[in-house]
Amino acid sequence: MICVISQPTFLPWLGWFDLVDQSNMMVILDDVQFDKRSWQQRNRIRTCNGLEYLSVPVQTSGRYHQRIMECELSDQAFVLKMLKTIRANYAKAPFFLSTIDELTRTMETSAATGRLVELNCAIISWMADKLNVKTPMIRASTIDAGGERGEHLAAICERVEADSYLSPAGASDYLIEDKNSFDCRGISVWIQKYEHPEYIQRFAPFIPYASALDLIFNVGPDASDVMRSGRGSSIALVDINKKTDVFK
Repeated sequence: MICVISQPTFLPWLGWFDLVDQSNMMVILDDVQFDKRSWQQRNRIRTCNGLEYLSVPVQTSGRYHQRIMECELSDQAFVLKMLKTIRANYAKAPFFLSTIDELTRTMETSAATGRLVELNCAIISWMADKLNVKTPMIRASTIDAGGERGEHLAAICERVEADSYLSPAGASDYLIEDKNSFDCRGISVWIQKYEHPEYIQRFAPFIPYASALDLIFNVGPDASDVMRSGRGSSIALVDINKKTDVFK
């Protein structure tokens, strides 16, 4: 039973979905502190000027310790402006017209809730469908697992009865420090290995690390194959320096 745990990123990149695609259960980490100007509320699209940010306006004044699940949108009208920006940069992409209406409905409906987590989770579900990612997703706020940092992640894995935790590479340092939280529960920890694939973008030359929305608009039905082409063999946390063991 492989579990992946990640914060509800706004318009995630390909590696985020590849991580989810390799797991049996995806837990949306919505019960941790909101980080202003993080991937929780912004991401990048490919434009004629390179990669440029799209940001979601949220209420932060006086809310220094709010959790992601509590974060409210400060202006729901931002959706129209954001969709206008997306259209300006992707209108001529091969699969823009066949997908933009669905994305528009998804963003408008979820933004109407006034909650960032509802917006992000709705977009994530829509993008996952376009990338043929079928992994079940639940929210950490529905699990009520305790602990901080690695202990919290290990407690979540225990609650969903996972015996393996697959993590993005950027978290390896603190996972090494918190490894005992997983060891005492008999949970193995693995680190994702992912090389960003190249494909034909609306603008040249190719620039990696845009939102996966870029792949969906440019590649369409082949997006899932392109996404998975960047997947490498995950590395056991205990062998992160040796890089010899692979995920089974």
